[in-house]
Amino acid sequence: MDGTMVDTEPLWGIATYELSELLGRRLDAEQRERTVGGSFGNTLRVCAEWAGVELQPGDYERYRGWMYARMGELLSGELTPNPGVREVLASLLADGIPMLVTTNTERELAERCIDAVGREFFCGSVTGDEVPNPKPAPDMYLAAAQAVGQDPKNCLVFEDSWAGMSAAAAAGCVVLGLAEKVPAGVVPMDPQEFVGADAAWVYARFSAATSQ
Repeated sequence: MDGTMVDTEPLWGIATYELSELLGRRLDAEQRERTVGGSFGNTLRVCAEWAGVELQPGDYERYRGWMYARMGELLSGELTPNPGVREVLASLLADGIPMLVTTNTERELAERCIDAVGREFFCGSVTGDEVPNPKPAPDMYLAAAQAVGQDPKNCLVFEDSWAGMSAAAAAGCVVLGLAEKVPAGVVPMDPQEFVGADAAWVYARFSAATSQ
């Protein structure tokens, strides 16, 4: 969701850099990249390791509270879906295709982004706090496939983060990656945008991906 449908990654970047400063050492760009698309637990571990800080009992809850309060502030402004996203979703909905949102973002923040895209397009969603293991584990995509009664191999996933692409591929889904570099089992999407896309466009890419 973050990055694929709504470009909230810059906002997550602001909060992540500020979190790293709270822990004592600002992340560099390479370390920040390790947090993209991951869970908060992963982000906190990266920041703590970079700062040389050993996390203590209660730190997770304390820093999570700070992070989600900060993101709540950053997300309080207007969120705009990426170009072409609402149009392709509307076309798929008109064809009766069930669609779900899967995101490592926890429910309380994910709801704002889902509303920004359009809740009416989706039959459900799975968030990072609702599965035993967030991305890059496959749990989220297995849960989404089960929710619509489909084998994962019949499910098409659009992802832009390494963690998300890895998770969807591990679940056995067909994965189109909106990124220059993609993990094994993921098909790069070209162009990396939804401008001009409709249901027929999606079907053609699903067919091409499954024939590789």
